[in-house]
Amino acid sequence: MAIEKSVASSSLAEVVDRILDKGVVVDAFVRVALVGIELISIEVRAVVASVETWLKYAEAIGLTVEPQAA
Repeated sequence: MAIEKSVASSSLAEVVDRILDKGVVVDAFVRVALVGIELISIEVRAVVASVETWLKYAEAIGLTVEPQAA
């Protein structure tokens, strides 16, 4: 996949469309300690993607469940 540089500015709609098409993953871990005593620990994991993209990858790793016939 080649990286393309665009000189023209992107609109908000184009940015949101690209994020939902490709997806964004944010993974952060913050730990504040003083003299070896942990004061604050924050762990953040966020995934933003379209439902179609999520279903494609969820099915590939077995997260989707097929409905059972009664």
